[in-house]
Amino acid sequence: MTDERRVAFLGAGKMGEALVSGLIRSGGRSADEITVTARREERARELRDRHGVEATLSNPDAAAWARTLVLTVKPQDMDALLDLIGQHVTPDHLVITFAAGIRCSFIESRVPEATPVVRVMSNVPVLVDEAMSAISPGTHAGDKHLAVAEELLGSVGRVIRVSESAQDAVTATSGSGPAYFALLAEAMIDGCILLGLSRDVATELIVQTMLGTAKMLRDTRMHPVEVREMVTSPGGTTIAAIRHLEQAGVRAAFLNAIDAARQRSTELAKGSEAEQL
Repeated sequence: MTDERRVAFLGAGKMGEALVSGLIRSGGRSADEITVTARREERARELRDRHGVEATLSNPDAAAWARTLVLTVKPQDMDALLDLIGQHVTPDHLVITFAAGIRCSFIESRVPEATPVVRVMSNVPVLVDEAMSAISPGTHAGDKHLAVAEELLGSVGRVIRVSESAQDAVTATSGSGPAYFALLAEAMIDGCILLGLSRDVATELIVQTMLGTAKMLRDTRMHPVEVREMVTSPGGTTIAAIRHLEQAGVRAAFLNAIDAARQRSTELAKGSEAEQL
């Protein structure tokens, strides 16, 4: 094991643990190249037993041991974490932050000058290795640092590079997106139940339909309009349903909802900067 391959996940909640699990499963890192931190010894023991990694309650010790630091704490806990590890970080480290609304400049202001920082917005399908992650470089992060982030995140899904100015839009779409799809699935399942189907049957019908449609869009690269037109026959059932959706303003509601999420992400980012001042 070389020092460059050592990775510490600081704050191993569901997201952190999913990343660790995917990284080991894909062969991206071996268990002895990973350490994780937890707040309680019971949680640390659970992580050791489940994944074979080193687990500690000490964020400073983990930061001193690793070369890449993956910050998976909640945004409200980021300030306290940086207070703990700041003096243990050097420009030789790579800091990867998952905290929503926390900009690279905030992290950079709390660690030594010239420390490379990469910001990530991922989403909950990380739990099944189907995450969509968008990464952005901070002031001192270059291609080699982005490549490390891509390697780590590629073990649990797909990765794209975007400018940090686009991260609020990413947060509002793919970051929050699983909730939108879950809400749609819930409504469609309720529709099945309204028509007399059991909940089990309804759930299987809708979930598989959503999965199959998503896979078709991804693998064939068909435009969504093409898929819709494949299903929509003149005078048929689908066009009757779509008319009601359009009359209800569903398309506009999605546009407005996504824009509201983007505005809220921007507000949260400005809030973290205000706390810094």
